[in-house]
Amino acid sequence: MSKSTKATPSTKATKPVKAAAAPANAAASAAAPAVANKAGQGIKKVVLAYSGGLDTSIILKWLQDEYGCEVVTFTADIGQGEEIEPARAKALKMGIKPENIHIEDLREEFVRDFVFPMFRANALYEGEYLLGTSIARPLIAKRLVEIAKKSKADAISHGATGKGNDQVRFELGAYALMPGVKVIAPWREWDLLSREKLLAYADKHGIPVDFKKRKGGAPYSMDANLLHISYEGGVLEDPNFEPESNMWRLTVSPEKAPNKAEIIELTYVKGDVVAINGVKLSPAQVLTKLNELGGKHGIGRLDKVENRYVGMKSRGCYETPGGTILLTGHRAIESITLDREVLALKDDLMPRYARLVYNGYWFSPERELLQGLIDKSQETVNGTVKLKLYKGTIMCVGRASKLDSLFDPTIATFDDDGGAYNQADAAGFIKLNALRLRIGANVKAKRDAAAKPARKVAGKAAAKPAAKKSARKAK
Repeated sequence: MSKSTKATPSTKATKPVKAAAAPANAAASAAAPAVANKAGQGIKKVVLAYSGGLDTSIILKWLQDEYGCEVVTFTADIGQGEEIEPARAKALKMGIKPENIHIEDLREEFVRDFVFPMFRANALYEGEYLLGTSIARPLIAKRLVEIAKKSKADAISHGATGKGNDQVRFELGAYALMPGVKVIAPWREWDLLSREKLLAYADKHGIPVDFKKRKGGAPYSMDANLLHISYEGGVLEDPNFEPESNMWRLTVSPEKAPNKAEIIELTYVKGDVVAINGVKLSPAQVLTKLNELGGKHGIGRLDKVENRYVGMKSRGCYETPGGTILLTGHRAIESITLDREVLALKDDLMPRYARLVYNGYWFSPERELLQGLIDKSQETVNGTVKLKLYKGTIMCVGRASKLDSLFDPTIATFDDDGGAYNQADAAGFIKLNALRLRIGANVKAKRDAAAKPARKVAGKAAAKPAAKKSARKAK
């Protein structure tokens, strides 16, 4: 979606946003059908992921015209920070029956069932990206399918473009939950592929267009939810262009963050934060509060060139203040409550898990299998973590677990441990671990020794012709 339209959980726009005068024939182009009319193809009812913004309003009308079908709208609040109720009035104005308008607050489900499980895995895509957009898509796909089943719809529809990852995520999720579902992706079907054609279509059908959108809109596209805001496209398509400071919305710049550090305490139960500074909070409340704290201290900005699943590289800027704090805190509490090899195994699996989320395989058997292993590891991840927030940085300054800490000070101490650890044992341990290295070094030494006579013979043979040649030159 673009900055000039409402933040929406249903689509992540990547349409052109550069300002340009509408061509003289734009109205004529919009007057003609975008594609051959698809009425009569067996689609009688479709559930549309609808934000109430310009793009999905155009899609709503296009579905009515091209498919001649009844449209059911689904609008989700997953913490994008903007009012979603106006979508109801817009849908009614577009002729949608009141019983076909679904507006739902999914913030708690989003954090509890999607964000928190992902953070138990410490998931990072390509080592940096906290998957803010990726993790929202399976929830939307799930609700689209549930509403389609309940309303006996024939298809679902979304506003993702044919170039992005979101089309894959929505549709893989839908097919996993409803194998026979039909998917209508207008951006892969219509010819409204320019801003001018979209505006002309909106004018023809009386779809309101705000002034900013008509004058050129935002210089980039945005997607927002409770975990993050992403910025892509437009001026950001030059990976060497530094974004303007006023682009960022959730965080202050580290340079302008408070000069005094703030220490916060997170309480963990089975890998999830349940309280901040001793105050119990729901999952959505936890993330909301951490966003506030992180944003205040300039934490969570990322400028990244990533590899999309569809094959191209894409530059994106992200703000994930609360998520950045969650990741740091979770790794800190795991450091004292998880066995060394369990931690190593989780770290080995994390990139695979992150790719599954990024590529849209949330409902795949392999992701669910990994989740079971990860959740089993979290049974002992209980305790508290103290984090110091300061000018874009996070430092862990304390971690404790009364019942599950594997940190034994009587063994780890550098002072007299009273015999808890026999340092003489280390000699045998080191020798056994060095055995293969010693064997390898001995074999290499024998091999090198055997090769020396051969090298000497070869050297002498090469020296004889050289000596004869030198003698001839001397004569």
